[in-house]
Amino acid sequence: MYDLPKFNEGNLKQNSIKVLKGTALIVVIFIAIGFVISNIFWNSIKDYTNYFLQQFQYEVSQPVIVEQKPEKYVSDIPYEQAIINAVKKTSPSVVSIVISKNLPVYEEQLVNPFGDIPGFGSPFNFQIPQYVQKGTKLQEVGAGSGFIVSEDGLVLTNKHVVSDAAAEYTVILNDHTKYKAKVLALDPVQDIAILKIVTDGLVDSSGQVKKFPTLVLGDSNGIEIGQGAIAIGNALGQFSNSVSVGIVSGLGRTVSASDQGGSFSETLENIIQTDAAINSGNSGGPLINLKGEVIGVNTAMAQGAQSIGFAIPINIAKRDINQVIKSNKIMYPFLGVRYVLVDEQVQKKYNLSVDYGAIILPGEKGEAAIIKDSSAEKAGLKAKDVILEFNGEKISKDNPMTKIIQDYNPEDKINLKILRDGKEIMVDVILGQRS
Repeated sequence: MYDLPKFNEGNLKQNSIKVLKGTALIVVIFIAIGFVISNIFWNSIKDYTNYFLQQFQYEVSQPVIVEQKPEKYVSDIPYEQAIINAVKKTSPSVVSIVISKNLPVYEEQLVNPFGDIPGFGSPFNFQIPQYVQKGTKLQEVGAGSGFIVSEDGLVLTNKHVVSDAAAEYTVILNDHTKYKAKVLALDPVQDIAILKIVTDGLVDSSGQVKKFPTLVLGDSNGIEIGQGAIAIGNALGQFSNSVSVGIVSGLGRTVSASDQGGSFSETLENIIQTDAAINSGNSGGPLINLKGEVIGVNTAMAQGAQSIGFAIPINIAKRDINQVIKSNKIMYPFLGVRYVLVDEQVQKKYNLSVDYGAIILPGEKGEAAIIKDSSAEKAGLKAKDVILEFNGEKISKDNPMTKIIQDYNPEDKINLKILRDGKEIMVDVILGQRS
């Protein structure tokens, strides 16, 4: 017989508790898994529902959007808005200048080159094409830019744009109206010229004498490297009032400039460098600041480089404008010396006691240091004299005599401080007029 184990009530209770705990754990796990799966399921349904509603809303509202008129663009960027405002303010005063000339007109004809030789007439009637001039025709030969500086139609531009005395000039405004223009004056030193729009008593719609929109001339002495600059002009002679934007990238530059044909060349001193694009045809247009004030006259671009253009400071042009208004011509004072600005090398070479000023010297090809019959000769200036001050203003690399003298007029009496043979002397001079 087999003996059965004795029944133990305590063991039964412990086993029951273990079973209940295990069952509860399994139930909790299944509930958690179910919650996660249901959450994923309902989120998917929600995303799909939102997507469907968005598509439905888009399809329903799309025709309404198409019918709306586009809103006027207003920039939230102060710099960009400043450019837009400056361009709107100045564009009506910027003009295109069209250059026209009477050029020969040729016509193709068949000609017998042997017509006058016996035996070569009929029946041997040789005919070859040949171009024969049939008069002349006024044709466009070039274009440039300019801008209006007075209500009666004075236009500032480059000298090389209007230097052809045999050409005719037409000014085209931003609203496409055209006017004939005549050259009033050419600057003998700077690449600046002034035209006058020919109105012939033109009146506006109210019966008043026609007045043209003008630009505000700024102060080029106050500009700084890095400030914004805007160039406007007739780019490539085809795209009027084209706008390019950049900064003032250099000041006080000296460059040698020439036109595309090589017929016009000169040295430009103390000019502004900018990376605002100045293309062919932009010559004579304004370089303006972000307030819409003119700070320069666009004049040249560097060949073989990108984003290097040059403009004549507007303060130089102001002098020309004032002179033309008063006398219809541009006059420059003339001292009559050839000189080299003194620096450390010049100081050592000529054993000078100063490192500034302008030493009077003959030209590289032996030209006289003192121009005959000039103001300098009449005042007794000599070769090897060093001009230290011009009317109390110190002469230096940063403040050359060419810059200082521009503030004066012919017949002005000025005083020069001269270093001669190691001694400083004062000399009075009455300025002449540059021819």
